[in-house]
Amino acid sequence: MLLEGKKVLVTGVLHESSIAYSVAALAQEQGAEIVLTGFGRGMSLTKRTARRLPTEPDVLEVDVTDPAHLIFLTDELTNRWGRIDGVLHAVAFAPANCLGGDFMQPEWADVSTALHVSAYSLKALAGACLPLLRAAGGGSIVGLTFDARYAWPAYDWMGVAKAALEATSRYLARDLGRDKVRVNLVSAGPLRTIAAKGITGFGRIEETWDGRAPLGWDTRDAMPVAKACVALMSDWFPATTGEMIHVDGGFHSLAAATGGGGPMPSEPST
Repeated sequence: MLLEGKKVLVTGVLHESSIAYSVAALAQEQGAEIVLTGFGRGMSLTKRTARRLPTEPDVLEVDVTDPAHLIFLTDELTNRWGRIDGVLHAVAFAPANCLGGDFMQPEWADVSTALHVSAYSLKALAGACLPLLRAAGGGSIVGLTFDARYAWPAYDWMGVAKAALEATSRYLARDLGRDKVRVNLVSAGPLRTIAAKGITGFGRIEETWDGRAPLGWDTRDAMPVAKACVALMSDWFPATTGEMIHVDGGFHSLAAATGGGGPMPSEPST
């Protein structure tokens, strides 16, 4: 099993449709012991969903924007495990006015929230877990993104936040390599998660995949993404860091539709 004996922290589980849920389930199937995090109103959803995993894990309340919560996380995992081998960063949030197509409308207060929760939190979570990753002799941090090289319909300031996340992962890879900590991102195609359903215009993003992904793409199947995340947490990628792995049916590789699908990715917002 790929993660036999490993200790893994998984953030971002809200529902069985969550990418993080598929990662958590597969990590357990591959031998890992996991702990989930949740926060605020989503905490009850995380606890309820945790009961559907192969083995029900504990759920820790962690707000990634609160330094006190991050100190608690370090202390709790130190007392519980003494080390950690893998971390999944699947945390993102933007106020409603930062999504939906009116890019010029949000003020800095809302934009800063999106950047804090969705990008800076990767650095904050890495900092909280670093002592435990060092104790393990190194490990893997994996984050989720939605290819921020392009302007997507309705994605707006979340797209900017993902661009910041992608840059943050590269700088973390640079600085944490000395501790044998790998930092990589998985860029997934559109999936029908709870978060995606809350984005006005998400259907336009889905439409761009029709007829264009060489391998096809199922917006209801998060398992291909989960497999990439688990593989990156395993010992099978010992020399890969600062990378963004696309798991999107090959959509990113083409400059134009091959079968009557949507426009090239730099055009949907026009």
